Amino acid sequence: MSQHLAIHWTIAPLTAPRPLINCNRCGGVKAYGCSGKFRVNANGKRIDVWLIYRCVDCDNSWNFGIFERCNRRDIDPDLLRALEGNDPALARRHAFDVTALRNKVGRVEEFADVAVGKRVIGETVENATTLELRLGLEVPVSLRLDRLLANELCISRSRLQTLEERRLLAVDPDGAKALRKPAREGTTIRLDLAGEPDRQAILSAAGA
Repeated sequence: MSQHLAIHWTIAPLTAPRPLINCNRCGGVKAYGCSGKFRVNANGKRIDVWLIYRCVDCDNSWNFGIFERCNRRDIDPDLLRALEGNDPALARRHAFDVTALRNKVGRVEEFADVAVGKRVIGETVENATTLELRLGLEVPVSLRLDRLLANELCISRSRLQTLEERRLLAVDPDGAKALRKPAREGTTIRLDLAGEPDRQAILSAAGA
């Protein structure tokens, strides 16, 4: 009888994307890193809020607009206090919003390094023969799913492809195409390990 083990992976990126901007001090395109600090400018009832970035070489600043000419009444008081207090979680959320950054500057440098928290769902099943991985993402990441699985399960990407070809690996949603795309929130990976000689090593690496 097949013994099923389900594990939830919580994926958090470690390095925020960096916009590539023409630095007027350096005289060329440079990467700008997030300072983690907001700038809040109030002019009467209107408020402007920016997240401050700095050139990695000369420390020149660039402001990433969060609110522009926004009426104070339209901003939740708790949110405004968080902005004025440079709340780290709020700054991180905006710093990892790569879509918003691209809309502002076009070119963005992304990083694939992540931390993965692993938690067994339900009871731990010894000698499991099928493994189900459920992905939860703190924010979107650029790391391809096959690279994530290879890194965390300690197996090669060619091995993953072989498992897929043998119909021992399935990804929901998107199927086979998902392996070559960035890991996504809500993705489920199922592995049939019944006949694999390194089954226990894979289960252990997965977080069993």
